[in-house]
Amino acid sequence: MKMMIASDLHGSTACIKKLWKRYDEEKPDRIVLLGDLLYHGARNDLPEEYNTKEAIDLLNSKSEIITCVRGNCDSEVDAMVLDFFVEAPHMILSDSGLNIFITHGHYYNTGHLPPMNNIDIILHGHTHIPVCEEIAKGKYYMNPGSVSIPKGGSDHSYMIYENRKFEWKNLDGKSYMEKQL
Repeated sequence: MKMMIASDLHGSTACIKKLWKRYDEEKPDRIVLLGDLLYHGARNDLPEEYNTKEAIDLLNSKSEIITCVRGNCDSEVDAMVLDFFVEAPHMILSDSGLNIFITHGHYYNTGHLPPMNNIDIILHGHTHIPVCEEIAKGKYYMNPGSVSIPKGGSDHSYMIYENRKFEWKNLDGKSYMEKQL
């Protein structure tokens, strides 16, 4: 299965449109969103072309292939206007023998890990900084960075997962990091 993984869209229609362009070129089977879809949050500046109503329409246009977890900026209202489930705090995706724990990162993160006995990867957004680091033997923490408000000098980015390979890309589609497991 080929998955496009993105986080922290924060209502930026300009960035969501760029991500959907990448979707059209990448042709993934599934889009995995790691939360913070519509609102920018009190600690962030407004992202480019911040428009939650248009962002709702853009996200709903791909609702049939979106898997999503709830971020700290997501609300109950979001669940009412989005045509996909957005209220799960975390879930486990399994593919090619890997168990991937997906969450936003404001609760479970490297400082507060979930039980890792049957989890190979903890995958979360929240920090807006792309990361791939081994946190225990054969166990990894990965972060795709942010689609709309990158931090730590990083690019606007997302990830592609296919055949046990994770690849970080900017919104122009340029690959800048990868991890094969």
